[in-house]
Amino acid sequence: MIVPFYLGEQRDSEGRTIAEIWTWDFEELECVHDYIQWLFPLPERSAFNPDAPILDQEIIEVFQSNPYLRQNLLRSFTIMLQFYGLQRYESNDGKVIINQSEEYQNRKSEWVCIFNHNYLRITRILKCLMTLGLENEAQAFYECLQQIYHEDSNHIGSETFQYWTIAVKPNQAM
Repeated sequence: MIVPFYLGEQRDSEGRTIAEIWTWDFEELECVHDYIQWLFPLPERSAFNPDAPILDQEIIEVFQSNPYLRQNLLRSFTIMLQFYGLQRYESNDGKVIINQSEEYQNRKSEWVCIFNHNYLRITRILKCLMTLGLENEAQAFYECLQQIYHEDSNHIGSETFQYWTIAVKPNQAM
């Protein structure tokens, strides 16, 4: 179910293609709540979306071995980074780096605030990236989040940061 969706061959439970979701503006990304589980699936059932796909070992192995699936996952991740006002690039030595974009100050008011639902989304994104073969991106995202947390810990909270920390530990994402 999730592999054909990620290949653009099948729609999600709401009838949307992945390509359609990729074109959404920031307001849609913020206000629609049942797409994040499709863009970033996990091995456990979603508490918020009973129709969300659930990863099993076979699907995880397909994502880890298929560069096209990982490329599409990276595209989903890049869209969410833009939503958060962040950007991804690779340094000359091939290291993945994520940092604040020029839009960060405008975007941060949307998600860096107490008890924001985007914190749960970020945990999901980190776990998904670790599970499906984009560990370097997950670690780079975490390092960026760590910097944001240190600047805005009064808005993020230690419990949220602890979830993010656990999410990027190897073998913890499952």
